[in-house]
Amino acid sequence: VQLVESGGGLVQPGGSLRLSCAASGFAFSNYGMSWYRQAPGKERELVATITSTGGSTYYAESVKGRFTISRDNAKNTVYLQMNSLKPEDTAVYYCSFQRGFFRSWGQGTQVTVSS
Repeated sequence: VQLVESGGGLVQPGGSLRLSCAASGFAFSNYGMSWYRQAPGKERELVATITSTGGSTYYAESVKGRFTISRDNAKNTVYLQMNSLKPEDTAVYYCSFQRGFFRSWGQGTQVTVSS
């Protein structure tokens, strides 16, 4: 199993970024996928989840209306479109999925929102 995030970087408040997570080594289209984030000194938190078909999504209240999770099962990739970014969105963002009792994680991508 491999999850590889990309697309992070430094952006000004109010700006946008699109994160990507390329998955391999498992039947991607069979699993829901999630994005988590972890800010310095804080616990890792769930940001958004999408079902295996993409038909249903969930967002944390803090990002609802600003972030959009999507997936392309033909490309084994899940995305996180982040708009209207705020300094409090600064964190390492992780792609993840759970199979049985085991949750797999990518290496993370840093997002920094600062002027």
